[in-house]
Amino acid sequence: MSDRVKVRIAEVKTAPHLHMRWMIRRDMPEVSAIEDACFQWDAWTEEQFLSCLRQRNCIGMVAELGDPVVGFVIYELHKHSLEILKLAVWPDRWRQGVGAFIADKIVHKLSSHRRTFVTLTVRETDLAAQLFFRAQGFRASGVLRGHFDGEDGVRMRYELEVGGCAGCGAKFYSREAAHEHECPCDL
Repeated sequence: MSDRVKVRIAEVKTAPHLHMRWMIRRDMPEVSAIEDACFQWDAWTEEQFLSCLRQRNCIGMVAELGDPVVGFVIYELHKHSLEILKLAVWPDRWRQGVGAFIADKIVHKLSSHRRTFVTLTVRETDLAAQLFFRAQGFRASGVLRGHFDGEDGVRMRYELEVGGCAGCGAKFYSREAAHEHECPCDL
């Protein structure tokens, strides 16, 4: 059984009433409290959240467990990708499947004919975030020098697998790559 399947099973067992919905202005106090608890070093202000969410390509969603907001995500839509700007969960809800549930909802917004990958940047010193996103299927794709007020950022990427070669097992992340593939098994 893959780790991804184990995470999904754990989510169902630990958070049966967990659901996502669009973020609304009334959520700002709870979202700000989660932000302050998770990002003491560079927490966004309420005005920064609102400024970001006013952009046409910026979307906010919250995760609720029953009534209270227990996590949120802010992401941007781009032509071929999504970019997670913020993803946070109340610290007392860490390791209960909430973050994995949110990440999974974002990944499920991908499609083979439109947006095929998700990107994000985490602090180089934030090993917990790097390991969390790696467990969700993201892979490090680069380093952004000085991205966080002088601290380096690790760029991470999740790619939707579009297909694979039955002959050699190669995986493709775009239709173009699949068409250009020359399988050595066909020789």
